[in-house]
Amino acid sequence: MTDPRHAQPRTPPTDVPYLRQVKSYVLRAGRTTTAQAKAYEQYGPRLLLPFDKERPFDARAAFGRDAPLVLEIGFGMGGATAHIASVRPEDNFLCCEVHEPGVGALLKLAGDGGLDNIRIVRHDAVEVLDHMLGEASLDGVHIFFPDPWHKTKHHKRRLIQGPFVNRLARKLKPGGYLHLATDWQPYAEQMLEVLRAEPLLHNTVSDEHGGYAPKPDYRPLTKFENRGLKLGHGVWDLVWRTAPKTP
Repeated sequence: MTDPRHAQPRTPPTDVPYLRQVKSYVLRAGRTTTAQAKAYEQYGPRLLLPFDKERPFDARAAFGRDAPLVLEIGFGMGGATAHIASVRPEDNFLCCEVHEPGVGALLKLAGDGGLDNIRIVRHDAVEVLDHMLGEASLDGVHIFFPDPWHKTKHHKRRLIQGPFVNRLARKLKPGGYLHLATDWQPYAEQMLEVLRAEPLLHNTVSDEHGGYAPKPDYRPLTKFENRGLKLGHGVWDLVWRTAPKTP
C-alpha cells in the first residue's frame, strides 16, 4: 500500500528503467533499517524472486505447492499484506513493491511470522504483470491505496485506468476478483467509472449500495486509514469479478 503523501522524486534512480508509461509505484525516500537489512540476508534467499521477462512465472516452483494465487500491487511497509497472508493460509500471495525499506519490512514480518505463502518481486508490478504472468493465471488482485495524484493535471498518472484494468482482467481466471481500496473519494469515483466500462468484470454488489463493497474481513485497517476515519474521512472498497467458468 503506497502512502499517497510521499512525493515523487524529480529524477528516477539509475537502477530502475524509466519508461514513459503509468507505473504501479511512486518512488519514495527512506532508509533501510538494520533489522530490515538483516531480513534481506536471512529471508531474502527464500522469499525474494527475481524479475524475469524471459519466462513465465512458475507458481508451483516458487511456493512449493498448488494454491490460489493473488497478486498484490504496492504493499508499502507490508503490515496489511502479512495480516492477509496469515488469515488466508490457503492462498499464495505474489507481492510487488519497489520501495527497499518496505520490502525489507515485509521480509521481516513474513520470515519472523513463519508465513511461507508470501513471495516478493522488487520490481514494477506493471512489468511483472506484462512479462511474467500469463492470461488467466491469477485468482485475485489486490491494489490498496494507490497514489491518487490529487492534482487534475496529474490524473493521467493514476494507476487505475481503462487499459490497465483490462490487462488485469485478462490475467484473472474465470471467477477471479479485483479488490481496490482508496481513501480519496474522487479517485474512488474514477475507479468505479473505469470498472463499469470494463466488460470482462462485474460488480459483486448492486448499485443500490452505490457500487462500493463493504470492507472484506481479510483487509485490516491501516494506521493511515484509522487516522482518516477518526477525522471523518471515508474509505471505499471495490470488489469486482470476472465471469465464472461455464460448465
